[in-house]
This record gives sequence, structure tokens and C-alpha cells, in this order.
Amino acid sequence: MVSRVRVWLNRTYAENVFFMDQLRRNPSDRAVEIHATHGDPDSPVLAAADTAELEPENLSPAGYVEYALDQCARRGIDVFVPRLHQAAIVAHRAEFEAAGTAVLAPPPEAVAVFQDKVIAYEAVQAIGVPVPPWWRVRSGDELVAAVEALEAAGHKACFKPASGAGGVGFRVITRSPFSLMHLSGFPSPYVPLDLVLEALGRAEEPVDWMVMPRLEQPEVSVDCLTGPDNRVRLAVGRTKNGRRRGFTLHERWLDPARRIAEGFGLHYLSNIQFRMFGDRPVLMDVNTRPAGGLHQLSLCGVNAPWAAVQLALGEDPGEVVPPFLGQDYTVVSGPRPLRPVQLPQQRPEATEQQPLPAVPAGSVETAAPQATVGALPL
Repeated sequence: MVSRVRVWLNRTYAENVFFMDQLRRNPSDRAVEIHATHGDPDSPVLAAADTAELEPENLSPAGYVEYALDQCARRGIDVFVPRLHQAAIVAHRAEFEAAGTAVLAPPPEAVAVFQDKVIAYEAVQAIGVPVPPWWRVRSGDELVAAVEALEAAGHKACFKPASGAGGVGFRVITRSPFSLMHLSGFPSPYVPLDLVLEALGRAEEPVDWMVMPRLEQPEVSVDCLTGPDNRVRLAVGRTKNGRRRGFTLHERWLDPARRIAEGFGLHYLSNIQFRMFGDRPVLMDVNTRPAGGLHQLSLCGVNAPWAAVQLALGEDPGEVVPPFLGQDYTVVSGPRPLRPVQLPQQRPEATEQQPLPAVPAGSVETAAPQATVGALPL
């Protein structure tokens, strides 16, 4: 009898409820149990998991590694998919392996390269992958010089943190003065240059921004599955042009993604994003983790999460080729259940591992809906 596989996702994105669904619906018909931890008790990943716990707050990276090792030992975790403190966790991979846990993440050298976007751009440019022009900015004077250089070349300037993920902190520079236009409609990524300079002048510490031209659509996110032998098993591009989404296997996107994944050893699941600069694709960002939209590859008949878990367990799935490319689609919100307020909540058979604390009468609320994202055809 084939044993179950126990997978842990730590403090991950809400969209990864679909990642969890795909693990359970794996084509090997293998029993999978999922453990999830998060700092937010209302994260839908906690409700989607078989067992769940709230994570302790304010742990240092080293403290979090100790917490993670304890979780793996107590929960019998076979495969750990880390998002929070990924760099610290992969640096201790040998300790997790000694506890019987495979860490589904690249080696520390690869994670380190892509933690800093400037270092990443320099590294990928050195292997021949095109990148847009960029400036590292820490002061108002440096920002003005970068913006003026971009505007002189006919580009709109934008900036984002040199380290960060998920588009957090991305802004587009405008010369338009602040007006009621900025206060009507929905919030915009456009910020007037003079207000940015005022904020920099009041800041107590320097910023660390990357300034570059505003890149054009389409945006193509290439999801890669790479083995510990540095060979890519799967590469599929997900295209985004406004609301419309789709898929591509065109080599103008896949070839540079493979070069990055194989050249830097982005083992297991990574996501490599491109946009257009003029008439050619250039690198926008590299994520050393599964993308939130990875589940959308199911529209192409591909179960990437399960193929990655197989690789982590030493069961090579071979080359994963989409049997077809799904039709264009869009993304809409839908309800997902939440855990009752009391945590941790476990499956009945999991209570032998960690008994549930007593729940006072009247303290458990009815599960409430939580919006997550799914795909619908266009």
C-alpha cells in the first residue's frame, strides 16, 4: 500500500487554496494530507487544510527555522513548501532532510540571487537574458536623475523596492500636480514626482528603490518546474493583457525562462515574468516560489503542484508537456469558507497528534465566506 504524503504550506497566499485542491486531485491517486500555518486566522488556506495552526509572531529568521523544524517533526511532514523566511529555511535544508522532510524550494545560492532585484538583473544580463535599463536609487537627487534620463528617452518612469514581492510598492511617476483627479475613482499607481521628493526629504532613512521604464503588455509569467539536476521538466507561459488571460509555448518567452531556471538552479517551482520594452521581451521579475496563479495551468491539463511534490519525493515525473493550451480566460472572485474562530482545528484522525483545546460553549462562530480567485473562460 502506498503511504499518504503529508505536505506543509507556511504563511502562503490565499490563492494557494487551489494549489492544495490540485494536490488532493493528483493523477497518481495518492492520498495527500495538508498542513497549513498562517499569521492571519482568517486566511482561507487554514480552512482548506486538513490541519492548521496559527504561527507565532515576531520570530527572527533563525527562530522561525527552529519553529519549522519542530512542525516537521511533530506533524510528520514529507514535503515543506516554504514562502515565509524561504532563504533561512533553505540554508538549513540538511536539518530538514535529517527530519525526513524534503524542502520544495531552490538552493540558498539561487534564492540569494533573486532576493535583490538589482543583483538579479545583473546576473541574468550576464547570461544573455535581456533586461530593461534600471537605476538603483536611495535619495531624491538620484531619483530625479533617473527619472530625467528615462523621460529624455521617451519613457515613463516607475519605481519599486529593490527587494519585495507581489508588486508591493510599485508606483509610476507623473509630472502632473496633485489634484482632485487623484481623489476620484479608484486609487491609482500614479504618484506626482514632487510629492515623492517631499516624502523622501522627510524620511529618516534612505530608501532602496529600483527605477526603470514602465514596461508594456503583454505580461507573460512562465511557470517552471526544474529538477535538482537543473533540468527543466515544465515551462508554460501565462499571458496577461488587461483582463484577458491565456497561455503560450512561444520560445521568445520560454527560452529565456529556461536559461534562468537552469542557469541558476531554480529547483522545483519558480515563476519568471517578462514584459515588452519596445519590440522585445525583457525580464521583469523572478519568483523562487510557486506563483499564486500556478493553478491556472490546470486549464491546460497540467497538475504542476503534484509534479513538483513528486520531484521533491525523488519520483521524477519526466518531461511535463501540456496536452493542449486552454482557451483565453479571466479571473473572478468567489467565496471560500473560513475556520471557526477557535484554532487549531484538526481532522478527527489528526487529534491523536495534537488534541484540540476545549472550546467554551458559544465561542465558535459560523464559518464566513472569504474571497479568493478562480478562472472563467472568456
